[in-house]
Amino acid sequence: MEHRDGPPRILYPQGVNEPLQVIDLGRMAYAEALEVQRAHLEEIIAAREAGGTEGRLLLVEHDPVVTVSKRAKAPQHVVASTDQFERAGVAIEPTDRGGDVTYHGPGQLVAYPIVDLNAYGLNLHAYMRLLEQTVIDALAGFGLEGWRDDKATGVWVGDKPGSKIAAMGVRVRRWVSMHGLALNVDPEMAHYDLIVPCGLAGRTVTSLRRELGEARPSMAEAKAAVASSLQALLDERRPIRERG
Repeated sequence: MEHRDGPPRILYPQGVNEPLQVIDLGRMAYAEALEVQRAHLEEIIAAREAGGTEGRLLLVEHDPVVTVSKRAKAPQHVVASTDQFERAGVAIEPTDRGGDVTYHGPGQLVAYPIVDLNAYGLNLHAYMRLLEQTVIDALAGFGLEGWRDDKATGVWVGDKPGSKIAAMGVRVRRWVSMHGLALNVDPEMAHYDLIVPCGLAGRTVTSLRRELGEARPSMAEAKAAVASSLQALLDERRPIRERG
């Protein structure tokens, strides 16, 4: 597993052909990253009201945590005891995103696009499909075929019913997005035994390490691939006059 501690750094500045400024937060606790997201969201709303458009992509690895949404049945999908969570060193946090119950931890790439969806003509359904396509395109660059399940949001690999390699959950405020996607690069997979991931009983989860072994990409390579894929998909939706 890899992680980088230290202050946030800008990986790619926003340019004519880059809709998003990409910021690497390194490793950060979930609650702290949530406050960072909210601050960026307010900045983007303010920029839109001032007549500008901009976007951010925050990349992070979280300290081990299970996040539980406000969905009524989500708490039922936390199946381990408090003692088991403590022994595993995994925290439990509430979240205001959509979806169900999800694990985050070192070795998992979490990507938070803070995007003005109106600027790209995206409704919520189209945005979720765009996030899925971002992961599918990134996986293709590593020689791994990802696919959608019409009945379960996320990205899956392998023969059907497949194993989930990336989860999605978002929140929109005044049509600016927060939260996003989580791609398993090389996390501690045993931590998934603490929950029913995404509330999907009987479905398995996987990682790039499980699928590709030592040929898996590094975290840095995964970050670059996801950022590039998302930039390209958003750029395709911008009016031609804005592309330069």
